[in-house]
Amino acid sequence: MRKKRFTTFQIIFFSFLSMILVGTLLLMLPVSSRGEGSVGFLDCLFTATSAVCVTGLVVRDTATTWSPFGQALILMMIQIGGLGVVTSAVALVFVSGKRIGLMQRSTLQESIAAPQVGGIVRLTKFIVTTTIFLELIGAALLLPAFWRALRSPVAIWYALFHAVSAFCNAGFDLMGFQGPFASLTGFSQHAWINLVLILLITLGGIGFLVWNDVRTHRFRFKLYRLQSKIVLIASAVMILIPFLWFMAFELGQYAVGERIWPALFQSVTLRTAGFNTVDLNEFGSGGHVVMILWMLVGGSPGSTAGGMKTTTAAVLFLTARAVFRRKNHVTCMGRRISEETVLHAVAILVMYFMLFLVSGVAISRLEGLPLSSCLFETASAVGTVGVTLGITSRLGLVSRGILVALMFLGRVGGLTLIYAAQPAQAGAPSALPLEKITVG
Repeated sequence: MRKKRFTTFQIIFFSFLSMILVGTLLLMLPVSSRGEGSVGFLDCLFTATSAVCVTGLVVRDTATTWSPFGQALILMMIQIGGLGVVTSAVALVFVSGKRIGLMQRSTLQESIAAPQVGGIVRLTKFIVTTTIFLELIGAALLLPAFWRALRSPVAIWYALFHAVSAFCNAGFDLMGFQGPFASLTGFSQHAWINLVLILLITLGGIGFLVWNDVRTHRFRFKLYRLQSKIVLIASAVMILIPFLWFMAFELGQYAVGERIWPALFQSVTLRTAGFNTVDLNEFGSGGHVVMILWMLVGGSPGSTAGGMKTTTAAVLFLTARAVFRRKNHVTCMGRRISEETVLHAVAILVMYFMLFLVSGVAISRLEGLPLSSCLFETASAVGTVGVTLGITSRLGLVSRGILVALMFLGRVGGLTLIYAAQPAQAGAPSALPLEKITVG
């Protein structure tokens, strides 16, 4: 039989799908759950999808449902999903000493959104080693605080679990002993835990290519690639705006001085991290709208975060600016942005908003829940964020299936799925006649 050749998009798609199915089967083992028996297939599928897609939405409390073995499985899936299944698999090839072929290099390039195949192996080694180093440092920094809170050696596991979950922007937590689905609400004013988690979430969400620029050029910002410059500026803006909004218009139950950490933490966790230190139901409708928009944007390309990506939002903003100024080209910092990039940004925007809106309306109709709560849930799923207004565990079978599909699409990428379903094009198509239409 003739050997079938898969495209890089198909490899990425099936690698994530395979990891989710394997994780589901392992979570169904009796040893993975607490108490007698095992957790059902659908709940295990939802949990595995949320872990591999580093989302954080759960239908079963992680601390009280899963045994230490099950929690370790979830952490492993978070780590593999955060790095990317392809990147993790290639890391194992590094350890075995085998040679990386051209096809694997091309798939790696697409998986981590690298600009070129050249140097991809060195970049992947840098990504894996830096990830492990930062997660271990984060766990060491969290350990004293968790030790004081738990007074038990289990604090070591808690520190490691939350460091990996934060860096991978997953949002899974083990704080169920404080109450079901409590997340980090017990640490809303704990400055050290807030600070360490904020740093881990931010480092994981800015993207591996930005790390490489920082490693190469240090603090010489002018030498960074345009993408790194856009990511850093957009990330800072996306943290500052919701922080100021939350400080001014939300969190009224706190004194002004006590709003700083909750406002800052929620501003950062909207970058698809999924933790929360306050009850999000206490936010007003304006705060929820800000959260939804920020969740849809998400993190940066080639990072552990999901969403449309900060660069997509930046390109759309720059495109609008060019139109307002009647410019023929989209430019930024002395560089011209290609038309192909602009078209990709528009396509991604349309895709995410269609998925978010249609799914939210569908769940609202199926469950009889307020549309605003359902839109919040679908934005969290497709942006692989994981924050919720508390309706996830109450949803029916079809609605959970919708969220599973959104989480998968949000992590793998809608365009990746579309390209994976299409055969490779043999050549450039001929151009059709041009005709102008009026818009706006």
